[in-house]
Amino acid sequence: MEGVRVLEVAQFTFVPAAGAVLAEWGADVIKIEHPVRGDTQRGFVQFAGKKVNPNRMTLIEHPNRGKRSVGIDLSTQEGQELLYEIAKTCDVFLTNYLPKARQKNKFDVEHIRAVNPNIIYVRGSAWGEKGPEREAGGFDSTAFWARTGIGKALSTGEVEYPASQAMPAFGDSIGGMNIAGGISAALFHRERTGEAVEVDVSLLATGWWAAGAAIAQVAEDKEWTPPPPRSIGGVRGNPFLGNYMTSDGGTVMLCTLSPGPFIEDAFTHLGIPEAASDPRFSTAEALMENWSDASGLIVAAIGKQPITYWREKLKTFKGQWSTFQTFLELAEDEQALANDMFLELTPSDGGEPLRVVRSPVQFDKVTHHVERAPQASEHTELFLMDDLGMEWDRIEALKAAKVIA
Repeated sequence: MEGVRVLEVAQFTFVPAAGAVLAEWGADVIKIEHPVRGDTQRGFVQFAGKKVNPNRMTLIEHPNRGKRSVGIDLSTQEGQELLYEIAKTCDVFLTNYLPKARQKNKFDVEHIRAVNPNIIYVRGSAWGEKGPEREAGGFDSTAFWARTGIGKALSTGEVEYPASQAMPAFGDSIGGMNIAGGISAALFHRERTGEAVEVDVSLLATGWWAAGAAIAQVAEDKEWTPPPPRSIGGVRGNPFLGNYMTSDGGTVMLCTLSPGPFIEDAFTHLGIPEAASDPRFSTAEALMENWSDASGLIVAAIGKQPITYWREKLKTFKGQWSTFQTFLELAEDEQALANDMFLELTPSDGGEPLRVVRSPVQFDKVTHHVERAPQASEHTELFLMDDLGMEWDRIEALKAAKVIA
């Protein structure tokens, strides 16, 4: 993305996450923030139940690493005119403001295209740009989690109410990748045809896509079955597919969808090789018919050893499996670290490096350095002088009028 400039007028995580991905891929992302308040998310004093350190705020770093911040009051005519000057230099305009706000502050598609007909205009929304709810706001917990059915689908029958979204910015981060992909396709289209298109991605559509295989089947069957209560052991017809508890309370997930070729290998790794020659389990058909008996043997076998034992023992198992991990365990996961899934940033206070999750796409197995997220309005003066060639007298006048920070 080197040579591509993105103008971002967005807050929170959903759409800014797309800007972070593009910055990681080499784009020059200019984040426009209110000159006093900044991105609303900067004002959070608690995150995940803990007090926020503003110099090490991961909720800002995650969707904003690698950008430059310019503080402009877009409610003023001077601020809007300044935005248009910047837009003339950009390839992409990226926003998640609602239609009324875009119109009120004059940065909807017709306003931006009037000064740059070749700009790719990108909207991220909760509910989509069409339909009766296009003017309504929302977050991933409402549009991605609750409305799409994902929340209910991931809630077992053990409680009377569906589970709340347990992870902040869960749908936002997925949706940000969708937007980044859409922008990449739009840039490719413009390169091929000369045509600049509009791009729309919603949290509702992101959730539908993420759960698309299940939603399509429910639409086909015209029936939805609530998820069963959590259980230990194999699923009906396949004892090599299910969750099994270890002696120290850990959980091993066996996920071998086609058990037939793995019968001997599985039972050998589980420490019960004699089960492979048992007529009840020696063929795929017999194993599927007697799945409950096989499941009982596996429950007993896995329950004899701690999870560390099974992590090592199952490394040579030819079928598919995993252990359930916490985020804390994942942060030290050898495979994740080997694939550079963390990105180290130097925080604004110059303290110890801050680790954030790298975006999931790699090119040529190479990782690239990315700077920390900017502080609010950090680059305003330098950007206006160096990139727009603005004289200092005008900058001073804009600051005096409180148009810029």
